[in-house]
Amino acid sequence: MREYLLTLCIVAAVTYLLTGPVRKFAIAAGAMPEIRARDVHREPTPRLGGIAMFGGLCAGLLVAAHLTNLKDVFETSNEPRALLSGAGLIWLLGVLDDKWGVDALIKLGGQMIAAGVMVLQGLTILWLPVPGVGPVSLTPWQGTLLTVALVVITINAVNFVDGLDGLASGMVCIAAAAFFMYAYRIWFGYGLEAAAPATLFAAVLMGMCLGFLPHNAHPARIFMGDSGSMLIGLVLAAGAISITGQVDPDAMKLFAGSETAAVHATVPVYIPLLLPLTVIAVPFADLVLAIVRRTWRGQSPFAADRGHLHHRLLEIGHSHSRAVLIMYFWSALIAFGAVAYSVNSAGVWFVLAIVALSAVGLVLLLLPRFTPRVPQWAEAFVPPRYRRRVATAQAAEPVAPAREQTEPEHREQPERPAPEPLPTGLNGATAIGDRSRFPHRRKIGTPQ
Repeated sequence: MREYLLTLCIVAAVTYLLTGPVRKFAIAAGAMPEIRARDVHREPTPRLGGIAMFGGLCAGLLVAAHLTNLKDVFETSNEPRALLSGAGLIWLLGVLDDKWGVDALIKLGGQMIAAGVMVLQGLTILWLPVPGVGPVSLTPWQGTLLTVALVVITINAVNFVDGLDGLASGMVCIAAAAFFMYAYRIWFGYGLEAAAPATLFAAVLMGMCLGFLPHNAHPARIFMGDSGSMLIGLVLAAGAISITGQVDPDAMKLFAGSETAAVHATVPVYIPLLLPLTVIAVPFADLVLAIVRRTWRGQSPFAADRGHLHHRLLEIGHSHSRAVLIMYFWSALIAFGAVAYSVNSAGVWFVLAIVALSAVGLVLLLLPRFTPRVPQWAEAFVPPRYRRRVATAQAAEPVAPAREQTEPEHREQPERPAPEPLPTGLNGATAIGDRSRFPHRRKIGTPQ
């Protein structure tokens, strides 16, 4: 566990430190597309954040290859090399798309090629567990088609959900944390070394998302772009394929006993196939609704609009940050609920807890105008919008009358000129635009 956590911290640190220089490079390279009608942000924001995430991936795999226990993963399995090969191809395709734009069919072909490269190096689904039958071996063609389909669907699902600041990176980080808990349980609890690569992939994916999230949180200073969204989608799919295609369910001794016990015991076998669906669940529902909505209006299903779930959350009154947190909540409920179900699938308390949390999520959806307040001792740790303003308002009320009493009645106050609007530009950027670094510079002794 210490080596996994060390790898996670190194990936997060490298990704975080590289994102700043990558942002300056993206501004200099002009990787800042114009704002479209469906975009939520109002200022041009650089992309190419996937460059920093790919750097964190390479650093994590390099460090893990020299650790005492994790180096066995590279010696006994070719899956880390397969992941690095496929990630390199999909990352290069994403960089080209972020800078110059790539046709949708070309991107689809590139995703299939990246998945095929991983299949050629052994990262593929070899069997599927079937209740009452056991593991069913797949032919090479069946395993290849299923692997490519899972990779392409997961990549596009993550790319589809990347619509708000910090949304995709946060949701994938939540799914990766749940997947890490499951994979580590299979590796440590059942003693199966074949689950070690998937555990490593989940730790690396968490580090990539955690390192990039501070730069991508609202208001985002840089976007991950397709180079980042397709990359983390491929890593997530690679972890699910690894633990499904290499871990033998017979080695877990789950198919013994009665049929009912076997059904409950085989639940952990299906979780790696279901965990990618926890990321796809929310965007897939959004995708189905978008297709129905556009078809009903007589539009093309691929026509862009502002009717996605995150747009609807903003329209009903939720703030940007709260809309992202609500999406986080539902993703965590689905992902960790699936992992908890694999541990105890027959518990009544588990079902009641899921129902209660779902009710809490519905209440949050119906209270867009509610702003919680924190106690006074915790105000220093929360944003200003969550602090109590009663004392401030009461202290500010008597200021205006007292000033009116001291002013002569016959003296008229000169009208102050309206402040000049600040030039629009990047969020906090001084590399572009004529924004002054010291806008309120004045001489000593002169009134402001």
